[in-house]
Amino acid sequence: MDREEAIARLKALEGKDLRTMADDYAITVWKDERKNKGWAGHVIERYLGLPLNSAQSPNFGSWELKVVPLKRSRTGALVVKETMAITMIDPVNVTQKPFVESHLLAKLQKIVVCARVFESQLEEHTLLVKVAKFDLDDGPTYAQVKADYDLVRNTILESGYEALTGKMGVLVQPRTKGPGHGSISRAFYARTGFVKQILGLD
Repeated sequence: MDREEAIARLKALEGKDLRTMADDYAITVWKDERKNKGWAGHVIERYLGLPLNSAQSPNFGSWELKVVPLKRSRTGALVVKETMAITMIDPVNVTQKPFVESHLLAKLQKIVVCARVFESQLEEHTLLVKVAKFDLDDGPTYAQVKADYDLVRNTILESGYEALTGKMGVLVQPRTKGPGHGSISRAFYARTGFVKQILGLD
């Protein structure tokens, strides 16, 4: 499925409750009091006819799909709730590949982001409210993401994988990913300001 066709299909979901769709598609949201954190993304993938996978290449071949939560501020405005995981950091791969050959660029070159409203940890309801497409083309944003990647790459080369910290990066940060504290797995995350830019939120 090409990206424009997918966007047209996804736009038809705006205003729909993804939680109800999870039941329709038999997507597990809760199991033994543990939440499947990726359930909303699985709903969207199933809706578009994509088999569930976690490959590092873009999940639709030429473009990437992400689902992010928004929350309501005290004024009632919708704001980005959290950073967005982009792709895992394989230290060997990152040190061997410049930015132009990286998984990070492959994921961000052509991306579709679906924003849903996070109501509560119970996840009884969540409306899909916005579908946005974003291309990381040449320009200031591209240059900054490249600089963030190069910082991670150079840090691994000079100081080791363990030296990476979430304080790094202006738009994209390297952060631990995995269950519980003490996790050594790390991933590239888009900071909330970058997610806001991708979604075109004012």
